[in-house]
Amino acid sequence: MRTVRDLDVRLALHETVLARHRDDPETIVIDEFGLNWGVVRVDVAVVNGTIHGYEIKSDSDTLDRLPVQAEMYGRVLDRVTLVAGRHLAAAERQVPDWWGLCEAIEVAPGQVRLRSVRRARSNRNLDLKAVAMLLWRDEALAILEEMGCAAGLRGKPRRALYGALVERLSSTQLRSRVRRALKRRGPAWRAGPPRT
Repeated sequence: MRTVRDLDVRLALHETVLARHRDDPETIVIDEFGLNWGVVRVDVAVVNGTIHGYEIKSDSDTLDRLPVQAEMYGRVLDRVTLVAGRHLAAAERQVPDWWGLCEAIEVAPGQVRLRSVRRARSNRNLDLKAVAMLLWRDEALAILEEMGCAAGLRGKPRRALYGALVERLSSTQLRSRVRRALKRRGPAWRAGPPRT
């Protein structure tokens, strides 16, 4: 019996769905994108005008972590697409209805075809402090410096900086600044297609 492997799904994702972003200077594609200071990792994230996460469930995976992942991703990501083979139907019952669904079908050994089942929609329940936590401490401080609001905060822990950003910026402004900071880190920062 054939099984859909993580690496094969990841490669198919990069070669098809994510290929259109390859030459876009306004987009960065990040494998193993950490949330909540690395407590959870999104398999692949696309950062441009939004942050779109792709969660891969290979046939050898379990769905044990999916409820926690769904909760954590829902705090930070603008859109999420679940990519799975045999787990797709069971996983669909465990994720919010704004998540997209994509079926991974092995068509030959090591070769996967992706079929869109449901398009991802916008997440309306972001936690702005969790979004701010995507920033490194120096990035958060630099934004506060640019705004002229860093006085009294330079020696504070990063949580205080994130709180200050949430207080001083609208949702749209904060999310835009976070995306800009992530993109400034450049393609060498945890980005690019998986190595075989």
